[in-house]
Amino acid sequence: MLKKGILNAPLAGRLARLGHTDTFVIADCGLPVPADVPVIDLAIVFGIPRFVDVLDALTDVLEIEHATIATQAPEEIRAIVPAEVELDEVDHEELKARVADASFVVRTGETTPYANVILRSGVPF
Repeated sequence: MLKKGILNAPLAGRLARLGHTDTFVIADCGLPVPADVPVIDLAIVFGIPRFVDVLDALTDVLEIEHATIATQAPEEIRAIVPAEVELDEVDHEELKARVADASFVVRTGETTPYANVILRSGVPF
């Protein structure tokens, strides 16, 4: 059994397949996802798991070079994107359109409006 890291097997598998510049999304429970984009659904009930907890867990194990959020995102969402990650903002409609190009979406139980981020994988060397 793993001693640490991501325990969710489908999520761990998707993360292991990420290469430099691949993107994936951490989403609130209401973000529409195109049918052809795989979804790792972690949502249990409204609010569980929280967006911040999933973001923290994933940024702890991944090299992230860039993040994109909606201009409409509240300050609490901006504040939890790690400071060392380059941050870009686009209109929410543009963010939703970019979801179609993501490798996968991680759906949380978050209910804060606009709690969505597109993360671009970096390289640790």
